[in-house]
Amino acid sequence: MRLRWVFIVCLGFALPAAAQQPLLSFDKDTLTIETAAGAKHSFNIELAVTPEQMAQGLMFRKQMAADAGMLFVYPAPSPTAFWMKNTYIPLDMLFIAADGHILNIAERTIPLTETPVPSAGPVKDVLELNGGTSQRLGIKPGDRVRHRSLP
Repeated sequence: MRLRWVFIVCLGFALPAAAQQPLLSFDKDTLTIETAAGAKHSFNIELAVTPEQMAQGLMFRKQMAADAGMLFVYPAPSPTAFWMKNTYIPLDMLFIAADGHILNIAERTIPLTETPVPSAGPVKDVLELNGGTSQRLGIKPGDRVRHRSLP
């Protein structure tokens, strides 16, 4: 189960060389978060589905629209951890269980750090939003994410 973190870390170490090459592109989609309070929040997202896309993620970006995010879609649930190496934007990381509910949220992660930010258990997807978005919109663990990658 630790393989996913090791794999992401290893790819992350390869990125400085990759940064000299053009950055990867990502398919676009939308998703909705339904809160326990009954609110629905839609986001325009980019999809990170390949190991290379997951390793790059939101690295090297200086800004992101308020209603934007990136969804990391894994083939199967597993514990995972992210870091903020070469990421300039503070992010909220929403760790999403296989049934679509938010397992845990790491709010306002610190840019440019290599400290691991772990999930609280096995997750199927991870959604990165601008830092502070979860608090501003009242998004909490237990809320449901609606996207075609989830049931």
